[in-house]
Amino acid sequence: MKRTSIIIVLLAVLFVSCEDLITEYNPSGLTAEAVYSTPEGFESLVNAAYGYQRWWYGKEEAYNISEMGTDIWTSAAGDVFPDLSQYINLQGTNSPLAAEWSALYAGVNLCNAGINRIEKVNFTPVVKAQREAELRFLRAFYYWHIVETWGGVHFTLEETKGIATTANKTPVETFYKQIFEDLQFATKNLANSTSDYGRVTKPAAMAFLARMYLTRGMFAEANNMASAVINGGFGYKLEPQYADLWKMSNNQNKEILYAVNYASNLTLNDLYNSGTNVTGHGRGSNNGHLHFLMKYDNLPGMLRDITYGRPFNRYMPTRFLLDLYADADSRYEGSFMEVWLANSGTRPAGMKLGDTAVIATRKAMTKPSGALYTLVDRNAIYNEDGTTKNNLVYPTLTKHMDPTRSSANEAQSARDAYVIRLAELYLIAAEAQMKLGKLDSAAININIVRTRAAKPGRAAEMQITPSQVTLDFILDERAREFAGEQMRWFDLKRTGKLLDRVKAYNPSAKAIQPFHVNRPIPRTQLDAVTNRDQFSQNEGYQ
Repeated sequence: MKRTSIIIVLLAVLFVSCEDLITEYNPSGLTAEAVYSTPEGFESLVNAAYGYQRWWYGKEEAYNISEMGTDIWTSAAGDVFPDLSQYINLQGTNSPLAAEWSALYAGVNLCNAGINRIEKVNFTPVVKAQREAELRFLRAFYYWHIVETWGGVHFTLEETKGIATTANKTPVETFYKQIFEDLQFATKNLANSTSDYGRVTKPAAMAFLARMYLTRGMFAEANNMASAVINGGFGYKLEPQYADLWKMSNNQNKEILYAVNYASNLTLNDLYNSGTNVTGHGRGSNNGHLHFLMKYDNLPGMLRDITYGRPFNRYMPTRFLLDLYADADSRYEGSFMEVWLANSGTRPAGMKLGDTAVIATRKAMTKPSGALYTLVDRNAIYNEDGTTKNNLVYPTLTKHMDPTRSSANEAQSARDAYVIRLAELYLIAAEAQMKLGKLDSAAININIVRTRAAKPGRAAEMQITPSQVTLDFILDERAREFAGEQMRWFDLKRTGKLLDRVKAYNPSAKAIQPFHVNRPIPRTQLDAVTNRDQFSQNEGYQ
């Protein structure tokens, strides 16, 4: 297919392999109608519908869309998409937006196919309701990413089996009407738990529905739904130590309501092109571990290794983000690394293996006379106005690192990509309660999250009072809790704070304009449609 259209050809056989979740069903010589009318074939359709989440979660393109161009991240030396990061000449030619558009609409099309065919499948009533609920959740999930990224663009509930050359512009309200309908169906019909890690459950759908209510300003509903997840007896709980969330040995833990899972057998993660891959190249495993790492492996005493990772040096924290963490807050040390220990056979004279070789710190420091390590402090990293002076060496986000990779240069990780954690439900409830004027309740929920974040013996320092609960405080708290977890851009857009906070706290992105609250429609999509007078580029873009 030479040109990219909004809806893809529905292939005869679709499957994606996921550890403990997806099984392959690939009968040769059968049509889609024949395959998807059987229980085995339909299971392959559902499994493939899950697979398109992997095009977003744990992938560079979507990290750039969802985290960059915000108040908390700025371009490091290796940033390859500065148009997204800095809003300079951002247009529909941006390749991450084109890749994600294709994948998200492919996911929607597969969900539409399954939802509209399921009545013909010989499932038991229980299984039929469960599978339809999964597909409806996924359709809502994909459509949320679409509508929040691009605004009121193409919308359909019908499967397209061939190339579509026309598209529609649909109001945002229509998207959300369907999102709510699908999620309400999902919450009524999904099981409370699953033995196939990665499948959506009732509490996960409830949690996502709470996020949707908050997004649309339905604060009473958001509070009620978030509280129902927290108090529903589903067995979820905050990890006692924030840093433990990111240990590979704790990849699947009781705080995670929903994750996009990756197989430890990396060959199962669609590294190479397959029939399910509409972008034309393999997506592979989680690659988040590459992008937030500073360039350490050319500094004295250091060489690239598995422990410190393969530094792509794409994104670095703004000074604003680093300054958000109080000294009593364990989330800084649980999220960032400031010290690198000598690991190279070639070292400065007097430096031993395991000695401190590099310090890159948010603090202002003076290097002691005779110290052998390289020191890069806040004043060497940032200028007085917060712009970056050194975009190679800086405190490094460690949440996505994976020391279990097979080699220092391995670009793929089996780390699951967390989508919804229980901590988010407390902060959803708090924000909704604040909007409802219930500041006491909001402070209680925020303090639950902050108590977990406190260093030993310092919980009292971390408590806030109701008078401190403001929208900006909650956004600061969400930055401390969720930095790098692919939701920041959406948080700022949802709260109407994107422009103000980017201009205030991210000097490299001050080119942002009001129209940037929607991304440009990919040029390939506009070139593929014949009704350009009706389906035109988003405002502000060419």
